[in-house]
Amino acid sequence: MKLKNVLLVVDDIEKSRQFYQELFGLQVVTDFGGNMILTEGLVLQDRRIWESFVQKKVEYGTHDAELYFEENDMDSFIDRLEHSDWQISYVNPLMEHDWGQRVIRLYDPDHHVIEVGESLDYVARRFLKAGMTPEETARKTQLPLDQVLDMMI
Repeated sequence: MKLKNVLLVVDDIEKSRQFYQELFGLQVVTDFGGNMILTEGLVLQDRRIWESFVQKKVEYGTHDAELYFEENDMDSFIDRLEHSDWQISYVNPLMEHDWGQRVIRLYDPDHHVIEVGESLDYVARRFLKAGMTPEETARKTQLPLDQVLDMMI
Protein backbone atom coordinates (compact mmCIF):
# COMPACT_ATOMS: atom_id res chain seq x y z
CA MET A 1 0.00 0.00 0.00
CA LYS A 2 1.18 3.55 -0.62
CA LEU A 3 -0.18 6.99 0.11
CA LYS A 4 -1.33 8.63 -3.13
CA ASN A 5 -2.84 11.98 -2.17
CA VAL A 6 -3.71 14.37 0.60
CA LEU A 7 -7.16 15.95 0.29
CA LEU A 8 -8.06 19.38 1.60
CA VAL A 9 -11.67 20.49 1.84
CA VAL A 10 -12.05 24.07 0.60
CA ASP A 11 -14.81 26.64 0.28
CA ASP A 12 -13.65 28.14 -3.03
CA ILE A 13 -11.75 25.61 -5.14
CA GLU A 14 -10.62 28.18 -7.72
CA LYS A 15 -9.27 30.52 -5.06
CA SER A 16 -7.41 27.63 -3.43
CA ARG A 17 -6.00 26.52 -6.78
CA GLN A 18 -4.68 30.02 -7.42
CA PHE A 19 -3.15 30.18 -3.92
CA TYR A 20 -1.28 26.89 -4.27
CA GLN A 21 -0.28 27.64 -7.86
CA GLU A 22 0.99 31.18 -7.27
CA LEU A 23 2.77 30.66 -3.94
CA PHE A 24 3.86 27.01 -4.11
CA GLY A 25 4.14 26.36 -7.84
CA LEU A 26 1.62 23.49 -7.86
CA GLN A 27 -0.13 22.82 -11.16
CA VAL A 28 -3.49 21.23 -11.98
CA VAL A 29 -3.17 17.60 -13.04
CA THR A 30 -6.89 16.87 -13.32
CA ASP A 31 -9.89 19.13 -12.80
CA PHE A 32 -13.20 17.42 -12.06
CA GLY A 33 -14.94 20.66 -11.11
CA GLY A 34 -15.56 20.19 -7.40
CA ASN A 35 -12.53 17.93 -7.11
CA MET A 36 -9.10 19.00 -8.35
CA ILE A 37 -5.83 17.06 -8.31
CA LEU A 38 -2.68 19.18 -8.16
CA THR A 39 0.96 18.18 -8.55
CA GLU A 40 2.75 16.84 -5.47
CA GLY A 41 -0.36 14.79 -4.60
CA LEU A 42 -2.53 17.60 -3.24
CA VAL A 43 -6.26 17.24 -3.90
CA LEU A 44 -8.73 20.06 -3.36
CA GLN A 45 -12.39 19.20 -2.85
CA ASP A 46 -15.36 21.51 -2.59
CA ARG A 47 -16.77 21.59 0.94
CA ARG A 48 -20.33 20.80 -0.19
CA ILE A 49 -19.21 17.61 -1.94
CA TRP A 50 -17.17 16.49 1.08
CA GLU A 51 -20.03 17.20 3.49
CA SER A 52 -22.40 15.15 1.34
CA PHE A 53 -19.93 12.22 1.40
CA VAL A 54 -19.27 12.19 5.14
CA GLN A 55 -22.64 13.56 6.28
CA LYS A 56 -20.87 15.94 8.69
CA LYS A 57 -20.18 19.67 8.71
CA VAL A 58 -16.60 20.80 8.02
CA GLU A 59 -14.84 22.69 10.80
CA TYR A 60 -11.86 24.67 9.56
CA GLY A 61 -8.92 25.87 11.62
CA THR A 62 -8.60 23.13 14.23
CA HIS A 63 -4.77 23.16 14.03
CA ASP A 64 -4.59 19.37 14.07
CA ALA A 65 -2.62 18.87 10.83
CA GLU A 66 -0.39 20.69 8.39
CA LEU A 67 0.96 20.48 4.88
CA TYR A 68 4.76 20.49 4.88
CA PHE A 69 6.78 21.91 2.00
CA GLU A 70 10.55 22.19 1.74
CA GLU A 71 12.18 25.30 0.32
CA ASN A 72 15.88 25.95 0.67
CA ASP A 73 15.70 29.55 -0.55
CA MET A 74 13.60 30.80 2.35
CA ASP A 75 14.46 34.45 1.70
CA SER A 76 13.00 34.26 -1.83
CA PHE A 77 9.92 32.43 -0.54
CA ILE A 78 9.33 35.09 2.14
CA ASP A 79 9.76 37.75 -0.53
CA ARG A 80 7.21 35.95 -2.73
CA LEU A 81 4.73 35.91 0.17
CA GLU A 82 5.30 39.56 1.02
CA HIS A 83 4.95 40.72 -2.60
CA SER A 84 1.96 38.57 -3.53
CA ASP A 85 -1.60 39.81 -3.75
CA TRP A 86 -2.55 37.36 -0.99
CA GLN A 87 -3.21 38.61 2.51
CA ILE A 88 -1.08 36.08 4.38
CA SER A 89 -2.02 35.13 7.91
CA TYR A 90 0.83 33.54 9.85
CA VAL A 91 0.78 30.82 12.47
CA ASN A 92 4.49 31.50 13.11
CA PRO A 93 6.65 34.07 11.36
CA LEU A 94 10.04 32.93 10.11
CA MET A 95 11.85 31.19 12.96
CA GLU A 96 14.82 28.93 13.46
CA HIS A 97 14.49 25.67 15.39
CA ASP A 98 17.17 24.56 17.85
CA TRP A 99 18.50 22.17 15.17
CA GLY A 100 19.08 25.08 12.77
CA GLN A 101 16.19 24.59 10.35
CA ARG A 102 14.44 27.80 9.35
CA VAL A 103 10.65 27.42 9.03
CA ILE A 104 7.54 29.50 8.61
CA ARG A 105 3.93 28.48 9.20
CA LEU A 106 0.98 30.16 7.55
CA TYR A 107 -2.67 29.57 6.75
CA ASP A 108 -4.16 28.86 3.36
CA PRO A 109 -7.45 30.57 2.40
CA ASP A 110 -9.45 27.96 4.38
CA HIS A 111 -7.25 28.16 7.45
CA HIS A 112 -5.33 24.93 6.82
CA VAL A 113 -1.86 25.13 8.36
CA ILE A 114 1.12 25.08 5.98
CA GLU A 115 4.71 24.74 7.13
CA VAL A 116 7.58 25.62 4.81
CA GLY A 117 11.04 24.65 5.98
CA GLU A 118 14.55 24.12 4.75
CA SER A 119 15.55 20.51 4.10
CA LEU A 120 17.77 19.10 6.83
CA ASP A 121 20.43 18.23 4.24
CA TYR A 122 20.50 21.88 3.22
CA VAL A 123 20.79 22.97 6.86
CA ALA A 124 23.67 20.57 7.46
CA ARG A 125 25.48 21.71 4.32
CA ARG A 126 25.02 25.33 5.42
CA PHE A 127 26.67 24.53 8.76
CA LEU A 128 29.52 22.65 7.10
CA LYS A 129 30.09 25.53 4.69
CA ALA A 130 30.16 27.94 7.66
CA GLY A 131 33.02 25.92 9.18
CA MET A 132 31.32 23.60 11.63
CA THR A 133 32.93 20.16 11.90
CA PRO A 134 30.94 17.11 10.82
CA GLU A 135 30.57 16.12 14.48
CA GLU A 136 29.29 19.58 15.47
CA THR A 137 26.93 19.56 12.50
CA ALA A 138 25.57 16.12 13.41
CA ARG A 139 24.99 17.20 17.01
CA LYS A 140 23.30 20.46 16.00
CA THR A 141 21.06 19.02 13.26
CA GLN A 142 20.44 15.69 15.05
CA LEU A 143 21.35 13.90 11.81
CA PRO A 144 23.47 10.73 11.96
CA LEU A 145 27.18 11.47 11.61
CA ASP A 146 27.41 9.05 8.66
CA GLN A 147 24.81 11.07 6.79
CA VAL A 148 26.68 14.32 7.46
CA LEU A 149 29.96 12.74 6.35
CA ASP A 150 28.32 11.58 3.11
CA MET A 151 27.47 15.23 2.36
CA MET A 152 31.17 16.05 2.27
CA ILE A 153 31.89 13.65 -0.62
